[in-house]
Amino acid sequence: MGSLAEPEEANGKALGDAWDFKGRPSVRTESGGWTSAAMILGVELCERLTTLGIAVNLVTYLTGTMHLGNAASANTVTNFLGTSFMLCLLGGFIADTFLGRYLTIAIFAAVQASGVTILTISTVAPGLRPAKCGDPAGGVCERASGKQLGVLYVGLYLTALGTGGLKSSVSGFWSDQFDESDPMEKKGMSKFFSWFFFFISLGSLMAVTVLVYIQDNLGRCGVMGYAPRRSHTGGACRLLGWDQEPKQKLPHTNQFRFLDRAAIINDGAGEEKNKWRLSTVTDVEEVKMVVGMLPVWATTIMFWTVYAQMTTFSVSQATTMDRHIGNSFEIPAGSLTVFFVGSILLTVPVYDRVVAPVARRLSGNPQGLSPLQRIGVGLVLSILAMAAAAFTERKRLSSVWSNEATIEKGSAVALSVFWLVPQFFLVGAGEAFTYIGQLDFFLRECPKGMKTMSTGLFLSTLSLGFFVSTALVTIVHKVTGKSGHGAWLPDDLNLGRLYDFYWLLAMLSVLNLGFFLLCAKWYVYKDDRMAAAGLELDDPEPCYHA
Repeated sequence: MGSLAEPEEANGKALGDAWDFKGRPSVRTESGGWTSAAMILGVELCERLTTLGIAVNLVTYLTGTMHLGNAASANTVTNFLGTSFMLCLLGGFIADTFLGRYLTIAIFAAVQASGVTILTISTVAPGLRPAKCGDPAGGVCERASGKQLGVLYVGLYLTALGTGGLKSSVSGFWSDQFDESDPMEKKGMSKFFSWFFFFISLGSLMAVTVLVYIQDNLGRCGVMGYAPRRSHTGGACRLLGWDQEPKQKLPHTNQFRFLDRAAIINDGAGEEKNKWRLSTVTDVEEVKMVVGMLPVWATTIMFWTVYAQMTTFSVSQATTMDRHIGNSFEIPAGSLTVFFVGSILLTVPVYDRVVAPVARRLSGNPQGLSPLQRIGVGLVLSILAMAAAAFTERKRLSSVWSNEATIEKGSAVALSVFWLVPQFFLVGAGEAFTYIGQLDFFLRECPKGMKTMSTGLFLSTLSLGFFVSTALVTIVHKVTGKSGHGAWLPDDLNLGRLYDFYWLLAMLSVLNLGFFLLCAKWYVYKDDRMAAAGLELDDPEPCYHA
């Protein structure tokens, strides 16, 4: 690493491939670790507080204030969330190629704040909202104009851009605070996966309780008070690229052998070994690693399609049900997701204290369940959630059909909103398994210099899940009709067949689970491949290989 690093390396203090934010060799005892990681937890809590605080009440805002239909509102929410997570790929590319994770987080946090500011203006300026409904029961409501929706969408998608750039860098940045070659720090990194997700869930809990209550009772602009934080950490910020750090040596594998041609040297006279024309075996194996992760990536998309229903149609269901506790307090429809977040906060410690120790004893795996096993559990729970949602919707409609007066547009049923708790609870528990499993899988299995891009790849499954939901809603809406007999998703759910849509998602999830199990059986973990080849994590990469 040069003469600057040699004295401290001799004392075993400096890391061989890490620098602080000023470009100096990073000293293990003076940087990184839990102090720096804790600051990053606060940033992620604020990000989730902002994004989910907007998303969970967006359906009710679009239907109740902007006067859009149920399907159009649901698609707006899923498109917003889908774009947020898809832009994580752009943020990951910028961080890994140009700016680094620290600057990327700072810049995109400012972009997110500007989007939230525009949303604030759109919710408080009278000219940016349509007039209130003259006769809600009769359906006489003025739909938001193109100008009004345009301002709203500018704010939403600037927020989405900021979220994408921010989220893709945060998880990779905190993992940089731990040295995987040190057993103690590697153990701390494993614990941080759960703490990271716990703080995300804590931000979600605050979003669906405090912020939703403020939105419903004090005005929508209450959610917009987010001020971006910038984490000033002297942690181990790993520099990317061939010139800055030695590459992790990877063993040759027989998978995707057609890619090996990129590393074959032709012994022609005068041939120059150009890195743009000739790759190392490790370069090729890194590409193979990414390609090998893609089947797992593809089969996790369906979980997030199910997840999307918790912020769209499940909230719409809640608006038609009895949400009173006692005689005076009425639960905001968006706050039903508190059961969703609560199940996450409950599942994480139960897994760490109960499930993981039992799994360690049974399997001998120090992690308890492997990342792919965690994902598998989450996929099973999502199937159960859609089955529970379908049964609950049938129960709700039975209450509607027993009283013809409730079939009128805008009428609520006497059925308690707490019938929705099982579907929220099952999806929340499923997210606790799936999200942590995916995060662990994509950060550990990715090439060393692609942590941010790999995180973006993982978060793109959330994006595509929301877009698949949008596509399914659009197709179902077109095939079954927008209103009338047989329509699954009309503007008035009392006249629809939402339960059939939930059964459709359940069946698609069962098929997806079968494909996932095949992919998981075929996949070989990076540590297993390296152990079989007798390589260590910190073995340097030599020159070109034949």
